[in-house]
Amino acid sequence: MTDCIFCKIINNEIPSRKIYEDDDVVAFLDITQATPGHTLVVPKKHVADIFEVDEVLAATVAGKIPKIAKAIKKSNPKIKGMNIINNNGKVAYQSVFHSHIHILPRFDEQDDFSIHFGDNSKNFTSEELDSIALTIKSKLEGY
Repeated sequence: MTDCIFCKIINNEIPSRKIYEDDDVVAFLDITQATPGHTLVVPKKHVADIFEVDEVLAATVAGKIPKIAKAIKKSNPKIKGMNIINNNGKVAYQSVFHSHIHILPRFDEQDDFSIHFGDNSKNFTSEELDSIALTIKSKLEGY
């Protein structure tokens, strides 16, 4: 894709700070550096988001995450944890529409990154949860 910034990075058309590369995947520092070491893991094949990723590509990309995450953690003894995030769609804060996974080193509760999961458990009955689960299960291919 000619106007995709990640495709341009993959093709060495624009500079980046790559930390890993093989035939299928490239990992490079995110220019925003939400926290020091913030890295993006990107398939070389252009796919917009998880909805375009097949199981083989997903396994290939996900299979590189532990190796890269461990290297990032070893690179800085102050890293105490990590968030591994994949945003899909504008509403989910995806800003570059080439599938990618963020690896965000965490240093403490005051570093410049936050995430919040609301507790809506009181808003659903057992029957409503059963209905949601059954509806999703019915949409799984090959299940």
